[in-house]
This record gives sequence, C-alpha cells and structure tokens, in this order.
Amino acid sequence: MDGEPRQVRSRYSAAGLFVLLATLWGLTFPAISVGLRSLEPVLFAAFRYDIAAVLLVGYGVARTTDWYPSAERDLAAVLAGGVFLVAGNVFLFVGQQTVPSGVAAVMQSLVPIATTLWALGILPEERVSASGAFGILLGFVGVGLVVRPDPSNLLAGDTLGKLLVLGQVASVSLGGVLVQRSRPMLDRAALSGWSMAVGGVILHAASLSVGEPFSLPATLTAQAAVVYLGVFATAVAFYIYYTLLDVRGALETSLVAYLVPVVATVAGVVFLGERVTALTLVGFLVVFAGFVALKRRAIADLVAGSTPSASSE
Repeated sequence: MDGEPRQVRSRYSAAGLFVLLATLWGLTFPAISVGLRSLEPVLFAAFRYDIAAVLLVGYGVARTTDWYPSAERDLAAVLAGGVFLVAGNVFLFVGQQTVPSGVAAVMQSLVPIATTLWALGILPEERVSASGAFGILLGFVGVGLVVRPDPSNLLAGDTLGKLLVLGQVASVSLGGVLVQRSRPMLDRAALSGWSMAVGGVILHAASLSVGEPFSLPATLTAQAAVVYLGVFATAVAFYIYYTLLDVRGALETSLVAYLVPVVATVAGVVFLGERVTALTLVGFLVVFAGFVALKRRAIADLVAGSTPSASSE
C-alpha cells in the first residue's frame, strides 16, 4: 500500500529537481551577460571554474577515498573534460558579448544532437537510422534559422558571436563523448572537479595570452555573477544533474536542454530587456523536432513506461 505513494512522491521530487536544474542552468546565460558588463570574458570563465573546481574536488574528497585521478582512463577523462567540456565554454562567454542570453541558450538545444553526431564518428557501437539522420539534419536546419549567417559577411551583426556559441556547442558535445569513451572509474564529483581545475588553468593561460588584465570582480553585480555561476549553476547543478541521471536515466534528464532556453529567454526579456525574434523561436522548435526524430524509439519507450534500451536512438 505504501509503495505507490512513495513512488508518487519520488516522481514529484524528480520533477522538482528537473525544474530546479533547468532554472539554475537557464539563469546561467543572463548571469553571463550581466558579468560581461565589467569582466573580461576569458577571465570571467576562468573564475567560474576556479570556484566550481574547489567545491567539487572538496566534495569528492569528503565523500570517497577514490578522489584522485591515478588510472590512465581517469586521467584521459579529466584531460578531455578539462579541454573540451570546461575550457571550450570560453566560446560561450566571448560569444555572449554580442549574442543575447536567450539566443545563446536556444543554441544549446543542439547539444544532444551534436553529441550523437560526434559519437557516430568516435564510438564504434553508435549507429543511426534514416529517421535519426533526418533528425540530425533538422537540428542543423533549426540552428541555421537561429544564426542566419550572411555568407558575404560573417562578421556582420552578431553572426560571429553566434558562430562562437556554435563552437562551444561543438566543444562540449565532443568532450562528453570523449569522456564516455575513456570509461572513467573516478568518483563523478572528483572527475568533474579535476576537469574544471584543468580547464581553469587553461582559461587563465588563455586570458593572459590574449592580453586581458587580471583583476578580481570589483562590482557587486560581477561578484554575484561569478558566485552564482561557480556555486549554483555549476557545483550545485552538477549534483542535481547526476542525481537525476541515477533516478530518471539519461534520456529523460537530457530533456532539460529544451527547458533551459525557455527559462533563459524569459529571464533575458524580463530582467535584461532582451528581444528574441519569432524566427529564433521557430528555429528552437525545429531543433526540438530533430531531437524527437533522432530519439523517437527511446522517447516511445519512456512514454510507455519502460526503460529505453541501449540501442535506442
């Protein structure tokens, strides 16, 4: 008799965590826009991951004795995560100097599709059907509607910024696949923390190499943006994300990528006075349609209440 109420409570709890994660990640993009008003973009990104690295490595040390990456597969995963998952986010920070936060968030909806594309080339077990290929194509059509590049002048308007955000999407998607291929055994908190430490070092080096002056966040808003990104949008969000992975599975958790842009767009309009065009929203819907086409079997299993098979697209 008690099993069903507990199951219902668990369902509502997971839904609450899902919404919280989407909110934390969705507010990332307005927070970046606010911080960029007084912080250099590469240094800003480095500060974010400095904080998160300390918190996550510290959490890993506290919860397990297996917190140091000594095995070759763990070192490979930390390096891949540091270079592509963490340092690659610099393109987002630089791109958002000209791209509205809502648009940058909409472009993140391509990550699940881009991840599949990288996996096809890197993971030998990955396959895609004709409908899956159509879904990938739809995803890129949707992004084309968002970016709308002018081939004769790629530096016009915010096109270059959008292309930089696409570079970030490609980087984090590749990083996720490379980490998966490494098959790390390290505790997830420690793995993420060490990856952020590596990425933070790379970002600080990049900041110096491009001539950014080193300065700590001086204004209250800049300090709030750095703390929010490092603590809540990264360290806390990480814990929620992996909790959802354990409770609800990878497919259902990946759907957060399509709620994040909604949160970011609303926050950008309300708090920053940003505007998102109707064509950008259409592009987002086309990307989502591509995701549904790509993952249709797994989504059907999810709706039916069964666990999606590993081979589900």
